[in-house]
Amino acid sequence: MNNMLEIFGTNHFSEIELKSRIPGSIFKEFKAVQSGKKELSISVAEVIANAAKNWATEKGATHFTHWFQPLTELTAEKHESFISVSSDGNILSQFSGKELIRGEADTSSFPNGGLRSTFEARGYTAWDLSSPMFLRGPEKAKTLFIPTAFVGYNGEALDKKVPLLRSINTIS
Repeated sequence: MNNMLEIFGTNHFSEIELKSRIPGSIFKEFKAVQSGKKELSISVAEVIANAAKNWATEKGATHFTHWFQPLTELTAEKHESFISVSSDGNILSQFSGKELIRGEADTSSFPNGGLRSTFEARGYTAWDLSSPMFLRGPEKAKTLFIPTAFVGYNGEALDKKVPLLRSINTIS
């Protein structure tokens, strides 16, 4: 029983973990963004991205993915590495605020309901601050999963989460 309590939730980047890794002023701003009172600034996203990357890599993560639920009845992921190579050949570990908050998925394989031709496919993922990040995978090759919403270029919902988030926002 004690072992279960020690490991339960260890692969979940909780608000408690976030709060312990960033300055109080940044956490306060994050909470204001979460409650819809502010827009997420790139400077706050940078601090949160660095904290999430450090937490994830300490636990064996090598990659991150924007995880979403397109209209295919399956989930989709776009994996990227925390590691990059600089122009002089040095290996860098990096994860920017821009990479955290938004990505572009290759949407040519997702049903598009006639919204665009395959060659024009554009889908964007946006970090869903209401869902916590988490780790999955084997011990030394975990992936940081970033729950995201998936929208088209003009804001059309391309997943099942966007209508849910919009309805929650309307009801609030």
